[in-house]
This record gives sequence, C-alpha cells and structure tokens, in this order.
Amino acid sequence: MTYSKAIRLKKSIISTIFICLFITLSFSQNQSDKNTFWKNVQFGGGLGLSFGDGFFSGAISPNAIYRFNPYVATGVGLNFSYSSQKDFFKSTVLGGSVLGLINPYRELQISAEFEQLNVSRNFDERFVNNVDDNYWYPALFLGAGYTSRNVTIGIRYDVLYDRDKSIYAEAWMPFVRFWF
Repeated sequence: MTYSKAIRLKKSIISTIFICLFITLSFSQNQSDKNTFWKNVQFGGGLGLSFGDGFFSGAISPNAIYRFNPYVATGVGLNFSYSSQKDFFKSTVLGGSVLGLINPYRELQISAEFEQLNVSRNFDERFVNNVDDNYWYPALFLGAGYTSRNVTIGIRYDVLYDRDKSIYAEAWMPFVRFWF
C-alpha cells in the first residue's frame, strides 16, 4: 500500500466515524409528538453566480435540516454547479450531502458535512491532452461558526482534500448558512 493510499484510507475511516457520531446523536433524541415533524424542518441553501471575460459559473445548493432540539440538527442537501471558460473548458458538478449540526451554545455551531460529487470536466484538446475527465469526489467538511438567529458565519475544513481532484481551490473555506 502506498503512502497516499494509506492517508486516504485513514481519512475515510475518520470520515465514517464522524458521520456515524452525528447520525447517532441526531436520532438519539426523543420526540413525543409525531405531528410536529414539519415544524422542526428548516430549509436553506446557497446560490452562486460568477462571470467575466469569457467565463461563467453558476451554482445552486438547496438544503433541508431537521432540528431535534435547540442543540442538534441533521439534514441533507443537493449540489449543482456549471462552469465554463470560452474555448478552454466546461465543467458540471452534481451531488448530494449529509449535514450534522451541534450548537453547544446558542451562538456557537459545530458542523460536519459529507459531500459526494460527480465531477465532469471537458477540456478543449488544443490546450489539454486529457480532453474528458469524469470522476466521483468525496469531501468531509468539519467546521465552526457564529450563529445569530437563522444565519451562521464560519469556516470549515475538508479533511479529505485532494489538490488534484477537488473542485475547491483550498481545504479551508469560509461559509454563510441561512435557514428559514
């Protein structure tokens, strides 16, 4: 086993442990009234748009969480983005995510989000020998943020970050979450 494969295996094991921890914490809460399910569901997500000289990028990522109590929530999300640079490349990313949130204090939010993305990139063969690139990319983000009402601002880190495969420029990323 090569060194990089061993590192990926360790990262996968750590990812699995964190996901199981959040799922266990989320489902261990009691709910006495089954009719309150939709009262505890919150929706949110993100939109992105960027364009410039021959470049375009658009993204949409709706999310839904179920708040078990003021301290614990879990949810799912979808991710879609499209990017293109005229006469150079086109990229489509489609996937989903599982999210776990813990608020030990009202203002502090700790999060874990596992994201599985299908990346499809097509390069103009005049510039790059490998014209088509299609693969699955996993990401596990661990983060912390400051919460005020339904908005959280913070930073997260992708523990599975791979510079060659990731669609993100860096492992560290700021985030803003809105929930309604």
